[in-house]
Amino acid sequence: MTTESEEPTLTVDELAARAGVTVRTVRFYSAKGLLPPPVIGPRRVGHYGQTHLARLALIEELQRQGMTLAAIERHLRRLPVDLSARDLAIHRAVVASWAPDTVETMTREELQRQAGRPLGEEDLERLAAMSVAVPDEDEDEDAYRVDPGLLRLGVELLDVPLGLDTVLAARSVLMEHSRTAARELSRLLRDAVAERDSREVKSLSAHMQPLVVEALLTTFQRSLREELREWLPDEGQARES
Repeated sequence: MTTESEEPTLTVDELAARAGVTVRTVRFYSAKGLLPPPVIGPRRVGHYGQTHLARLALIEELQRQGMTLAAIERHLRRLPVDLSARDLAIHRAVVASWAPDTVETMTREELQRQAGRPLGEEDLERLAAMSVAVPDEDEDEDAYRVDPGLLRLGVELLDVPLGLDTVLAARSVLMEHSRTAARELSRLLRDAVAERDSREVKSLSAHMQPLVVEALLTTFQRSLREELREWLPDEGQARES
């Protein structure tokens, strides 16, 4: 369902600037069917929304993984057409997790462009505390070491009405339990392929990793929904009260 914050309000120039691509690239992707058409407003001006921005970020991540444009086109065609910007961001996070850990050095201007918003001093402090964007002491004061896989999640957490201590505690819980799950899954896979050729094991690992990540994400989402139902009223109950 489209929320008010997802209403198309960006011109093609604004969309390109926010996504860090050229207007020509946006139009090329649109012509290839990688982006849905804009909403046509007064004076025949096309307007784009957060879903277009999230889809551009997903395309960029898929390219970062080495996928060709034809492969990206096939991949996007398999996705539901009504995915929201948040759904696309989650999908991008899953895709980003397939890649080895990387850290990029960015200026504050580049960081803000990637974040899609201005970042104040408090925002930068929170991102640093979450190990998303840390000042690079080896460079000048305007440089940051950024984890691209965590950046979009970190930026979204800036708007969550929770204290930084709570966010960091939640991060610790997730890291602890994800490591435990990874350790147990690794043990199961290791025992299952103990007698196979090392090259075959590497190939199997590369194939299994994205599948395991998606499975973990799906099961966690369902488990979290069930837990939240225990102490949060559903929408119908909220309206009645």
